[in-house]
Amino acid sequence: MTPGFARFTAIDWSGAKGARHKGIAVALCEAGDAVPRLIAPLDRLWSRQAVADWLIHAAGKAPTLFGFDFSFAPPFVARGSYLPGDDVPQDGPGFWAYVDAICDDIDLGAASLLEVAHRRHFYFGKADGVKATFMHNRACEALYNAGGGGKPSTVYDAIGAAQVAKASFAGMRMLHHVRPHVPVWPFDPVPDAGSLVVEIYTSIAARAAGRPKGRSKMRDLAALNDALTALGSAPHEGVMPDDHGADAIVTAAWMRRAVAQAGHWSPGGMTAQIARSEGWTFGVT
Repeated sequence: MTPGFARFTAIDWSGAKGARHKGIAVALCEAGDAVPRLIAPLDRLWSRQAVADWLIHAAGKAPTLFGFDFSFAPPFVARGSYLPGDDVPQDGPGFWAYVDAICDDIDLGAASLLEVAHRRHFYFGKADGVKATFMHNRACEALYNAGGGGKPSTVYDAIGAAQVAKASFAGMRMLHHVRPHVPVWPFDPVPDAGSLVVEIYTSIAARAAGRPKGRSKMRDLAALNDALTALGSAPHEGVMPDDHGADAIVTAAWMRRAVAQAGHWSPGGMTAQIARSEGWTFGVT
């Protein structure tokens, strides 16, 4: 089964503190080959809440596949808990509600979960001990790594520019607010009609577009348009977007093509327990 969508949206996400974020970019394209276009926020920069509000509105206008580049849940299967030793829910949507309830950070932020509420589970530096003891991954991440995709970051690593921890937990708060309006795969089944939210990994799109491993970032218009051409998209015209915008544009074009690949919707390594607890990154098969 391959679902039909009229539009495809990729969102480059941010977990930064504050209310407006340079790291958020939203790109949208329709079916066909038109180049994805960046959606401008109502204000100068996107807030996380504004993205959630825009998504809910856009989902009702046309069947849209929305992709976010953060981990929809922490690892669960390998250790039997998201935060071993702490009393937390054991399914994705329940955990999102828990994260939202304990975080009062502005703009759906979740830094307080890492820094205060569950501090002992996260690596912030050498004072926390051996980093390797924090490096737990989900089943889909292990599969991606084993297939040569590269070693993904873990939500328990909260140090450095490449960390995905704050973005992921902030994203879980956003999912809690969006899910009553739009289903979230694979925690929810693919609907017969309407919109859907999935987890994406922009590096998968970049590799599919011909970018070399470890060089997913496109720094100039020629590189961006080479990637778009490889994905069957018309070229981007005008000013070269920043890294976040370029990632979103290429990933939206990839989503438009990847949606028709049945294997993306029924990955062999995804069990019912994994779908319920950890989720899965769309495109990892």
